[in-house]
Amino acid sequence: MFFKKKLKKKLGQYFLHDKNIAQKIVNSISFKKTIVEIGPGMGMLTQYLLLKSKNVFLIEIDKKYVFFLKKKFSIIKNNIFNLNFLNWNPQEYFLSSFTLIGNFPYNISSQILFKIIKYREYIPECIGMFQKEVAERITSKNKKKSYGKLSVIMQTFYKIEYLFTVNNNVFIPKPRVKSAVVKMLKKKLNFKIKESIFFNIVKTAFLYRRKKLFNSLKILSFSTEFYKLPILNKRVEQLSVNDFILLTKYASKIKID
Repeated sequence: MFFKKKLKKKLGQYFLHDKNIAQKIVNSISFKKTIVEIGPGMGMLTQYLLLKSKNVFLIEIDKKYVFFLKKKFSIIKNNIFNLNFLNWNPQEYFLSSFTLIGNFPYNISSQILFKIIKYREYIPECIGMFQKEVAERITSKNKKKSYGKLSVIMQTFYKIEYLFTVNNNVFIPKPRVKSAVVKMLKKKLNFKIKESIFFNIVKTAFLYRRKKLFNSLKILSFSTEFYKLPILNKRVEQLSVNDFILLTKYASKIKID
């Protein structure tokens, strides 16, 4: 197989070779006008994406695959870029709204998710293949062990659905863990929150998850009234996503400057 022996583990390169799985992933797309694929590799997903949309953009960090993809998919060669997605800005490519899709590298999953949050106004939909553990984490509900800051942050801004599990024998090379595909649809929020305060509360609360919230959040120096809230007698895993939103709203009104 092309470049099989030259895969770069540091880039998290595990290539899907099962056509049925690839079609299943692509068929889960709802918004098909413009599609951006991250890490297309040898184009297993790309070939089916082009059946859905003629406006497909590819972002690939590995130069040798960019060369290969431009030859294989010459019809979109001007839409294929040798870039690191983590440094990519959709504004520079005049993309206003697109579906993001990809078999995302395991080693930068969290960074990719935070990038999605940063540019969520451009990304109404994301279909992503992640390590199964990460997929479970971002879809987890409170009171579960897998519930964490990624669960709260992603579910605040996106409706997330765990689509299906993918066994490791459909990849080259074969990873040691299973994968899973999730679908994210951006929520139409009917509220506004101060994001800096929201992220601060969520990250700090989960940093000290064994403590009651009163003790873990006191380092944030909110007002005396904030620390009188009854909910702060709970531990972080007991709070729902909506609880964090309410805490942020209250803290935003009475935060000490």
